[in-house]
Amino acid sequence: MTTRVIIVDDQAMVRAGFAALLAAQSDIDVVGDAPDGAQGVALSRRAHPDVVLMDVRMPEMDGLEAARQLLDPPVGVAHRPKVLMLTTFDVDDYVYEALRAGASGFLLKDAPPADLISAVRVVAAGEALLAPSVTRRLIADFARQRPAPRTDRAALRLNGLTPRETEVLELIARGLSNQEIAEALILAEQTVKTHIGRVLAKLALRDRAQAVIFAYESGLVAPGER
Repeated sequence: MTTRVIIVDDQAMVRAGFAALLAAQSDIDVVGDAPDGAQGVALSRRAHPDVVLMDVRMPEMDGLEAARQLLDPPVGVAHRPKVLMLTTFDVDDYVYEALRAGASGFLLKDAPPADLISAVRVVAAGEALLAPSVTRRLIADFARQRPAPRTDRAALRLNGLTPRETEVLELIARGLSNQEIAEALILAEQTVKTHIGRVLAKLALRDRAQAVIFAYESGLVAPGER
């Protein structure tokens, strides 16, 4: 099955380079590009891509607002693509807010070509792209710059998890991969995936990225803990 992609970035060279790289893959079809968020949203409404590569900082409309519009469309608009944020910084306030809005993760613009191709495939398959090392920095940076998280309603939602599911959520938030969680809890990796699926379903979260944010905002984890 071919993955349809659009690229939204204010730098023409970036758009052209990414498009050439992705279009060379037999399972990826680049169906358009746009120079700013507003045009990106309009293009997405017309082209119905599976994945939108979205730059964070752009004129007219930045990537954050564009991601919000794509991931929370108005009544009558059924299409909701996966959104992968592009940034020159590995931790960025805009990226955090985009993850809260439902973006599937983010990728550095200077990442190796193979990482870009893999990222599109991972996001298209419904997974979140949030590297463990980035997860740890994301939470730490967020906490240093903002007030304490709201723990009341989020903490109450934690009560619906089993002790094992709570353990798994905590380890996700600490930046562990599925394999590392399996090793830490002496479980099969497939069992870990099952637990993660139940956690997401019970907490009504879209993906792993939102699970990390929820764990922090509920008070399950705190910055600086290991």
